[in-house]
Amino acid sequence: MSDPTPLIGTEGALLTRAVSRRSLLQLAGFLGAGAALGPALAACAGPQSSSTSSAGAGSDSLSIILNRNLVSLDNKLNQYDAAVTVQRAVRQALTQIGLDLKPQLVLAKTFALASPTTWNVELRDDIHYSDNSPVTVEDVETALKLYFQVSAGYVASQFAEQPTLTKTGDRTFTLTTKKPLVTLDALMSNILITPAAANKAEELREGIGSGPFTVASADSGTGTYKLVRNENYWGEKALLSEVNVAYQEDEGARVIAITSGQTDVIDTITPESAASLKTKQDVEIVQNKGTRLIHLFYNFRKPSSHPLSRPAVREALSHAVDHDSLISSLMAGQVTSAEGVVPTTLSGYAPTGTYTFDLDKAKSMLAAEGVKDLKLTFIWEDSEFAGASRVLEAVGQMLDAAGVGVTLKQIPKGGDINGWRRGESGDWDVLANGYGNQTGLAITNLVGQYGGTAAKEKTRDTYQGFVVPEISDLLDSAGSEPDAAKRDALLKSAQEKVWALWPAMWAWTPNNLLARRKRVTTLDLSPGNYYDLATVAVAD
Repeated sequence: MSDPTPLIGTEGALLTRAVSRRSLLQLAGFLGAGAALGPALAACAGPQSSSTSSAGAGSDSLSIILNRNLVSLDNKLNQYDAAVTVQRAVRQALTQIGLDLKPQLVLAKTFALASPTTWNVELRDDIHYSDNSPVTVEDVETALKLYFQVSAGYVASQFAEQPTLTKTGDRTFTLTTKKPLVTLDALMSNILITPAAANKAEELREGIGSGPFTVASADSGTGTYKLVRNENYWGEKALLSEVNVAYQEDEGARVIAITSGQTDVIDTITPESAASLKTKQDVEIVQNKGTRLIHLFYNFRKPSSHPLSRPAVREALSHAVDHDSLISSLMAGQVTSAEGVVPTTLSGYAPTGTYTFDLDKAKSMLAAEGVKDLKLTFIWEDSEFAGASRVLEAVGQMLDAAGVGVTLKQIPKGGDINGWRRGESGDWDVLANGYGNQTGLAITNLVGQYGGTAAKEKTRDTYQGFVVPEISDLLDSAGSEPDAAKRDALLKSAQEKVWALWPAMWAWTPNNLLARRKRVTTLDLSPGNYYDLATVAVAD
């Protein structure tokens, strides 16, 4: 068996990717499925739908296979969509974002705006960790500080500034900012709380939390975790007694696992797999509009002499991308081309324009800018989004038609993608990257991506070097504006100015696509592409 590089045929038809024997063997190791996967390993063909229950699963246990390695149950450095499902089953925050994308109280009993720059917070009096030790104000203070101390922190970059915590009682405190930060209750949903003595300015590999599950075993190297119900949980007990989590980057192997009954849930699947799985009698597809933006983002750290430093060149390259063909031939119509710089599902979104394919315009604009023999290097992390390699190979062919050479460089799992993004591991021109949103607010994306400052760039803590003071000032003003209509007007202006700079060659929002076996009777998928494990139910 081989795992050939996917290609686009002369008719635009996708050649099928084979499933590697190595991927199946890795998967079999996780599942303990020598007998179950034996026929698949022998025949190298996807089995038909089976009524077999998940391997080793009891009537109240669940098996999940993620498409990306979950290296930590902490989220300081990175927080891709499906990771939230597992991370927040163990650790919790003061608030969470509900299915309606609105903040809800979790560890906080109250979280109220007392003045334009001050929030009053009170912890619940019944909360505690899985070892029955109390959740304290000091734990919250330490967690907040450490998120801002970690280098290249994903979560901290979404805050316009670091709030100051002041303890006012055994279970009460204030959060104060220099400027009003009217979305702080939503932003704090990403600050996961752990005991202060065990917390560090890094992704934690161990430790306890206050959530409905505890960690029975963990191997961050393989992304394999076993969670068990927290019998000491302060809230309503989880319906499941056990959750087994693994990852498998080869989608074909994950499809085999769910169709053969060896796992219950696979996330972030391609449209082709979703279409195939819809024909299986024991599998259901869960789909909704997502809050994740995927874009081909330019490197804004290029010198002024480089062609990519000019907006006209960046715009010209976007006209070379036939996104309608990509959507129809490689994405099965399951994505929406962006009409702005954030997803339409987010509060505060403003339409700013559309991407248009016009090869002649691309060539003429490049010629007008004096650009010849341009060479671009694309980078992306393995499995950054569904079908990434195929999409980028197709984009490379489209740019070649415009006279632009393309080199594709996939960064493997564990290959320090953060170092590449920060410009520390090598040079590149275009980053293919997905940017998830767990707050439901457009301003979260806008601050995280376009709110860079010169001070942040000194430590390479901007988004790919994007620093435009006029835009960051607008975002600061929006984040300080308590009036929703005025805030949206400021955000609209900021989004229009971002769009005019053509920061991305193309951007799109995928539908969330998750497959579950029908024994999973309850699974409420959020637009953020995660779900609450405590409420998941399975049939006997």
